[in-house]
Amino acid sequence: MPKVIYPGTFDPITNGHTDLIRRASNLFDEVVVAVAYNSKKQPLFDLEERCDLVRQATVGIPNVSVTGFSYLLADFVRDQNATVILRGLRAVSDFEYEFQLADMNRSLAPELESVFLTPSNHLSYISSSLIREIASLDGNVSEFVDPIVAKALKKKFSEL
Repeated sequence: MPKVIYPGTFDPITNGHTDLIRRASNLFDEVVVAVAYNSKKQPLFDLEERCDLVRQATVGIPNVSVTGFSYLLADFVRDQNATVILRGLRAVSDFEYEFQLADMNRSLAPELESVFLTPSNHLSYISSSLIREIASLDGNVSEFVDPIVAKALKKKFSEL
């Protein structure tokens, strides 16, 4: 199977993300986790920190690489010599937005295909924004993120 690009802000990476990455690694020869810089968002972790956390959370998955990017996804996918974009769908509410993105990417680059995976049932309610909110209130997020990420969240919120 070809190389797949899994883009996102991953602020922070959750067990739901890692689940999709692990499962995609069984379907594709190579999974590139593309950590997006997004000037419209104000992430808790900067791009380098997010890339590092993704690398650490996926260290046991051999065919995964991580890179940051800050330009149009369709162009990034082409630059990576890939033709497939992986997106996660947690709930029906995600579908409309993801469907629009898939159509737009296909319009910008007709050779690209979008593939959708759903997380395992016990992870479907996890989102980075919920994790940040819980961690900001000194809640325990260890069930939802890699221990490295939980530690980084605790440190980040203690500095704010």
